[in-house]
Amino acid sequence: MATDYYAVLGVQRDASQDEIKKAFRRLARELHPDVNPDPKTQERFKEINTAYEVLSDPQKKQMYDLGGDPAGPGGGAGFGAGGFGNFSDIMDAFFGTTAQRGPRSRTRRGQDAMIRLEITLEEAAFGTTKEIQVDTATVCGTCSGEGAAPGTSAQTCDMCRGRGEVSQVTRSFLGQVMTSRPCPQCQGFGTVVPTPCPECAGDGRIRSRRSLTVKIPAGVDNGTRIQLAGEGEVGPGGGPAGDLYVEIRETPHPVFQRRGDDLHCTVTIPMTAAALGTKCPLETLDGVEDVDIRPGTQSGQSIPLHGRGVTHLRGSGRGDLIVHVEVQTPGKLEPEQEELLRKLAKLRGEERPTGQFQPGQQGLFSRLKDAWSGR
Repeated sequence: MATDYYAVLGVQRDASQDEIKKAFRRLARELHPDVNPDPKTQERFKEINTAYEVLSDPQKKQMYDLGGDPAGPGGGAGFGAGGFGNFSDIMDAFFGTTAQRGPRSRTRRGQDAMIRLEITLEEAAFGTTKEIQVDTATVCGTCSGEGAAPGTSAQTCDMCRGRGEVSQVTRSFLGQVMTSRPCPQCQGFGTVVPTPCPECAGDGRIRSRRSLTVKIPAGVDNGTRIQLAGEGEVGPGGGPAGDLYVEIRETPHPVFQRRGDDLHCTVTIPMTAAALGTKCPLETLDGVEDVDIRPGTQSGQSIPLHGRGVTHLRGSGRGDLIVHVEVQTPGKLEPEQEELLRKLAKLRGEERPTGQFQPGQQGLFSRLKDAWSGR
């Protein structure tokens, strides 16, 4: 026996396949020509490749242990004659992974889908249940997702014989290198469908409309997405469906403006009501309530109604309803009204008010400039 392949890899004759593979990967990382271009190292690299090709194949290993040399002349193996059959193991030695082998499945998970759903402020505040119509891919009822016409089935590809890939041998400075690529006839599936289903054209799924019930939790806001697991697109080949996301769009309310979980609105009252006080009925989300305008209320003041806002989505309780007061000054007075106001001004000593002047409010950039200059 010209070469001791066990000694080449540095393993015992009773070494397991895992031990042989680990020894080969260790030596391949050290001796690969890309790492060590020394010609002597290249010869050594060819030796470990040949040794591993023999010892990793049960039939060749058995022949070698009985005294034969499968890698020798006429043996049908070896680095120069049998090709670079351990390319994937060398890749695994350097990158820690091996290229996926075998045909790929026709069945794959479907994509996620998203639709937008408009709801009112009241529905967002308290939650609701909605019926929606969804157009998505569903399993073809004619072929049950198989993709083949009724009475037919997929057949093994005669080009790759079901492997899903074809091999090609090329020559390099290392010798003959064998590479694999997806089979062009079956696109890597390992099978072909001679007679596709006429309903789905072999895809295993069709577009259809279906109804779903969506539970909208209280407190959702614009942009909130509700996930419905498994209600999205069915995958090719009748694969598992993706998820469906329902994105909430809240329609504008004629009275209230939402800011977080608080609601805001503005009530306009005449100056007499602001001076004397009054009660204004307001249609809140909980029904009609009186807003108490106290005597002497100024324009711009706000009146909070606690717990009358939107339900907190994460947590208990609700936001507030903030009523902003705007006092309206009459632009035109009747003679009698003007006379009454003049009498009131005289009684209050406000016939010729001088007014109180204050510095105007600075903008953001002015305040930053003052702060920078140390004013």
